[in-house]
Amino acid sequence: MKRSQINATIRRAEAQLAEHAWAMPDFASWTPADHAANPERSAWLSERQIGWDVTDFGQGRFDKRGLVLFCARNGLYGAEGERPYAEKLLFVGVGQETPFHAHRMKLEDIIVRGGGTLCVEFSREGQVEPLSGEPVADRVRIDGGEFPAHGRVHRLRAGQAITIPRGLQHRFWGEGKPVFVAEVSQCNDDRGDNFFLEALGRFSEIEEDESPHRLLWNEGGGG
Repeated sequence: MKRSQINATIRRAEAQLAEHAWAMPDFASWTPADHAANPERSAWLSERQIGWDVTDFGQGRFDKRGLVLFCARNGLYGAEGERPYAEKLLFVGVGQETPFHAHRMKLEDIIVRGGGTLCVEFSREGQVEPLSGEPVADRVRIDGGEFPAHGRVHRLRAGQAITIPRGLQHRFWGEGKPVFVAEVSQCNDDRGDNFFLEALGRFSEIEEDESPHRLLWNEGGGG
């Protein structure tokens, strides 16, 4: 992805945050100079994968396959004294797919905070064994109600949440208008706990055609 495209997507996400009056931590608006001025804090955040994240999954078609995220808090899996949970914000475009993927470690709730409809679909293919040793579920819960995972597109409106079982391949996209989404989960590890159904890349190669508006989490603290 070009840096200019990454900058534009983050600015759109910031506008969406303002639209929903969603307050952010101070480091969400850090410039590269702020990271340089706060090296220890920047490194601490980067080690925990906290901050901005933009990906086109190595496909070069961000509007069709891509995602903007902001990780607000996270721990280091299995490390003593670390938080065992994570919180993210996701900015999902209309018709913009996050492709099928599964997690071995992370159980997560995906919560629609505002905007359009979030469409979630599951696949029986490509299941991975959860680290917990539990079997991969074939049913999901939406706000306490239990539903078959497969054979349907689950459409979530603002205020609704779906629990994504470990090991189950899932994808999602927006419908109607851009969707403002939250995620609460166990520790998140985007380097080692994403198992895609296709041969995809989690991180994008960046073409530096302009200066960064915000650094991505894997660029902060020497990430």
